[in-house]
Amino acid sequence: MPLPDPLQEAHAILFVDDEPTSCKLFAGMFGNEFEIVTASGVTEALELLSGRGHEFAVLVTDYRMPERDGMKLLQAVQRDYRHLVRVLATAYAGKEVAMAAINQGKVLRILEKPLDDAVTRDALREALALHRSRAIERALNEGRVAALRETLGFLAHELNTPLATVRGYLTAVTNRYQASPPGAPPGTVQFLEAQPGEVMAALANAERRALYCQSLVSTFVQSARDAYPGAPVQTFGAASLVGSLLDEFPFEGSERTFVSSHVEEDFLLPGRRDLLYLVLCTLTKNAMLAMRGMPLARLRIELARRQQGGRGLAQPCMRFVDNGPGIPPEILSRLTREPVTTRESSGGNGMGLMFCRRVMQSIGGSIEIQSEPGEGAAVALYFQPVSAPSGPRSA
Repeated sequence: MPLPDPLQEAHAILFVDDEPTSCKLFAGMFGNEFEIVTASGVTEALELLSGRGHEFAVLVTDYRMPERDGMKLLQAVQRDYRHLVRVLATAYAGKEVAMAAINQGKVLRILEKPLDDAVTRDALREALALHRSRAIERALNEGRVAALRETLGFLAHELNTPLATVRGYLTAVTNRYQASPPGAPPGTVQFLEAQPGEVMAALANAERRALYCQSLVSTFVQSARDAYPGAPVQTFGAASLVGSLLDEFPFEGSERTFVSSHVEEDFLLPGRRDLLYLVLCTLTKNAMLAMRGMPLARLRIELARRQQGGRGLAQPCMRFVDNGPGIPPEILSRLTREPVTTRESSGGNGMGLMFCRRVMQSIGGSIEIQSEPGEGAAVALYFQPVSAPSGPRSA
């Protein structure tokens, strides 16, 4: 998803000077390249900022003004409008003024009056460029925070189901506990089973789901470490990620036996491993739930290069193809765009595919879903090319 251009919102330069002639000269001299707004003093400047602060990227203020000097304005802007890049224009640039402007007003440049056209123009360009880079960095940080909030919320949702299942298994085991009969050897424990091996199967299922939760948490912990500034960029192969999925996903009963993978071409994946792993878990879970109870269920995970929509250049692609009941057309047209679900009665909230779409968009990829009622479904993840350590294999 492209970042918004900060200069389309904040791009004007506010020039403050109590001399009307100075304001007129500044606007006339630099108005051919920049959008200039002038104010005749600190009070007028603060009033302008109060109503239109989001429009301004740079503040250029005179130092010596009768009402309140430019330092007071710089300090107010530093406190309330920190996004503005500040420049001081003065004929009194003594050491004390310069130190105060830098330390208290956080100015980028100090320009000596009378203003030199070339020097001032360069300073304004530098200030706008700095504002732009700061705005982009703020947008990136805000995007990271929003993505983190969304990811943590979705992770909590993904952990909740297997953890609830673990509790259910443990409760079932507890309910089957029987007091040892009189005379039983010390340490003897009894459980009442409807079928032989029921208790051990419940404990094994609980362990699988606990290990799955642990794998999700450990993956996110590693990603948090990798996100620190200066950490080396981590790369990981698509085949290895699918392998982790097949090893760690908490399949029910014999579900693992009807899941296969085929690597026509392996490739490196961009982005964060934890998010893409969660995408794969979501798609696998959706397929498992759709096919639950089917006698000849099949899910095939394919890695290859494919043309998206049958057009353009072939891209690295990961496809999840099942032979389930398919998706009704009225639901298919809204998936990934709205929180719709075919499993509302069983607790589905429709956020899974929306989350997958957001993750794929964040790394420059996309998601495509094809399905016909009664003919299964195919979900394809398309990635931007990074590299391709090829080699066909199946599992």
